[in-house]
Amino acid sequence: MLSLGEIAKLIGAECRGDHSITVDSVADIQKAASGQLSFLTNIQYQKYLSTTSASAVIISSRILSQISSPNTVENMLLMDNPYLGYAKAAQLFDTTPQQEPGIHPAAEISADSKIAATASIAAKVVIDSGCEIGENVTIGPGCYLGKNVVIGDNSRLWSGVNIYHNVKIGNRAILHSGVIIGSDGFGFANDSGEWLKIPQLGGVLIGDDFEIGANSTIDRGALNNTVIGNCVKLDNLVHIAHNVEIGDATAMAATTGVAGGTVIGKGCTLAGRVSVIGHLEICDNVHLTVSTLLTKSISEPGIYSSGDIAQTNKEWKRKTARMRQLDDLFNNVRFLEKELKIIKQEKEE
Repeated sequence: MLSLGEIAKLIGAECRGDHSITVDSVADIQKAASGQLSFLTNIQYQKYLSTTSASAVIISSRILSQISSPNTVENMLLMDNPYLGYAKAAQLFDTTPQQEPGIHPAAEISADSKIAATASIAAKVVIDSGCEIGENVTIGPGCYLGKNVVIGDNSRLWSGVNIYHNVKIGNRAILHSGVIIGSDGFGFANDSGEWLKIPQLGGVLIGDDFEIGANSTIDRGALNNTVIGNCVKLDNLVHIAHNVEIGDATAMAATTGVAGGTVIGKGCTLAGRVSVIGHLEICDNVHLTVSTLLTKSISEPGIYSSGDIAQTNKEWKRKTARMRQLDDLFNNVRFLEKELKIIKQEKEE
């Protein structure tokens, strides 16, 4: 439990109202109760300021100045970015269970692996030879670490994570259940109608402050390593193929897939179900919207889209029918242009 004044100092906010009131958790503004801290990031939700039971709300001065409905909330934390404030406040009240340091008797640890004394290794974890596990690392039940895997300090592997050999992960990483890192990339050569497997000889290198969602995969490199920068965030069900390189602070939403050999710059965002074909180069600060299919490299920062939006079936059928007529329309326009050119020439003569 923290006072509003204490929270303001910890998250860098300006406190308005009673500095001494205490809160013990954060909650949605619609469902928050007394003793809870909420936030408002969208002016469209201003109506809930008159009905919420939250003890305090994180809000920006800009939004506050635009509010027209009655406001019953007297205690506020002012920040330019209320959503960031919510994120910082939520960390103060994080209830994620923590494992105690130590190695469970049911874990299988290779004798030559180096495990920090502050690490926590749960039951049925298997750690192969040559591994290095840093300080305050937590490895959940049923995880597997292949040969020569390195896990940096203060990282957490939830249950059922599988990391193949020669993978290095930096500090403060979070790997959710079902994640697989270092599996073989999709490499085959056709030999007279039969597929010959190409051994994937590279590894995976991942920087600090990395997080990857449940059931996502990162393939090892075919020759060189697959490389993931610092502060990269991947959602659930994301697939990163062999030899992909991802720059610092890039984020990808669920069901996005990146094919082999593609290089993605820093500070990029890929929304849900984005597909990127192989061997492309994407510069820094590129943002791909939902369901975008990227088939060529991007050298200019900006927002790119290709996915269609939902519409009534009648509208979709009409548009599809017109799309089928585009070739005929194009040919007709070219014919008319030629006829017009002839008419102009005849007039000039």
